[in-house]
Amino acid sequence: MSESDTPFFFFPAGEEEDPISFYAEDVDFEPDQAPELFQWIQAVIEAEQCKLGNVSFIFCSDNHLLDMNQNYLQHDTLTDIITFPYADPPLVHGDIFISIDRVKDNAANYKVSFEQELHRVMIHGILHLCGYGDKSADEKIR
Repeated sequence: MSESDTPFFFFPAGEEEDPISFYAEDVDFEPDQAPELFQWIQAVIEAEQCKLGNVSFIFCSDNHLLDMNQNYLQHDTLTDIITFPYADPPLVHGDIFISIDRVKDNAANYKVSFEQELHRVMIHGILHLCGYGDKSADEKIR
């Protein structure tokens, strides 16, 4: 396997992944105040009476997330987030892909800061991993 074939989530032998990790797929992005985000996310998970396993946030572009939406979910639309759960609640374990482009546009549309919108979308993904849905009107109300 060449270096260019190495998946973005690769960890060298002997290194352990933090329970909450942040990656960038095709954008140059790192969230500010990662330790505070970790504590906040963990508090939300605990408030939902769930247990933190491993969660990876992967920040990417509209094009990357659209490609994933088309290939994995057969949806031909832009989206701000796609969540892939790898366990059932109460264990919170999965990957959360977030389009930085959508977050920027949403922030402008909702007249909030980029950070506020990013945090909203991040917790949206965490709540999906805690078992919340948003497909039906009843799920959205919950």
